[in-house]
Amino acid sequence: MTQRQLGKVAKRVGFWALIALIMVYAVFPFYYAVITSLKPSGDLFKVELWPSTWHLGNYAQVLTQSSFLKAIFNSIVVAVSVVFIALLLGITASYALGRVRFRGRSTVLLVILGVSMFPQVAVLSGLFEVIRTLNLYNNPAGLILSYTIFTLPFTVWVLTTFMKQLPMELEEAAIMDGATPWITITKVFLPLMWPAMATTGLLAFIAAWNEFLFALTFTLTDAQRTVPVAIALLSGGSAYELPWGPIMAASVIVTVPLVVLVIIFQRRIVSGLTAGAVKG
Repeated sequence: MTQRQLGKVAKRVGFWALIALIMVYAVFPFYYAVITSLKPSGDLFKVELWPSTWHLGNYAQVLTQSSFLKAIFNSIVVAVSVVFIALLLGITASYALGRVRFRGRSTVLLVILGVSMFPQVAVLSGLFEVIRTLNLYNNPAGLILSYTIFTLPFTVWVLTTFMKQLPMELEEAAIMDGATPWITITKVFLPLMWPAMATTGLLAFIAAWNEFLFALTFTLTDAQRTVPVAIALLSGGSAYELPWGPIMAASVIVTVPLVVLVIIFQRRIVSGLTAGAVKG
């Protein structure tokens, strides 16, 4: 082997070693949660990469709690509502920002992008006052409102970038046929925007499903809490016991659907995020 060939082999080995390291770093926490959820309480603190005893009692304990099942239902309602509202407003806003020329359009886009960079804690107190004034405290509608505020800027930005790349001839042909702007959006552009909509919709769903700070602040009772707060409030048999097994089981239950969704829509996610970078 020449020195050049040895260099190529070394680079390839180093590349795949780095990939393997990243995979272990990303996957191992979830794998450890899975094996911990399958251990009985007496084996929780045994260090082993494969459980010697399979135990489904943790899952049974979690799934028999009505408050946890209610939290899953609340999370589904809130996340689906946020995705629907964000996509509806995002599509119409992206048409105005991507296809209609008006003074200050770039400034509006920059403001939208800037809003998406605000940390949640920076607006928590002000948003709490808004929620309380609207009488939405301890109400799923309050979570939907707060999540939409943070989800909508990213949705508008991605959809606007995608909308700009659609051929102008499509819109001109629709206008010549007498189509209104709403008909143009729904009948002409909407079928072409599914990759971007799948991307933004899935990311909005994941953000709403995983959100903890607003859910903890704006809800008070078990009947209105979402899954992240319900997991955090799982309690053991006494005040001094932390139920690691049920916590891990609950975490696996709420994480697996997201993993499945990402695996199913991974190609649409990648194509949606990269579609606006190439002139179509």
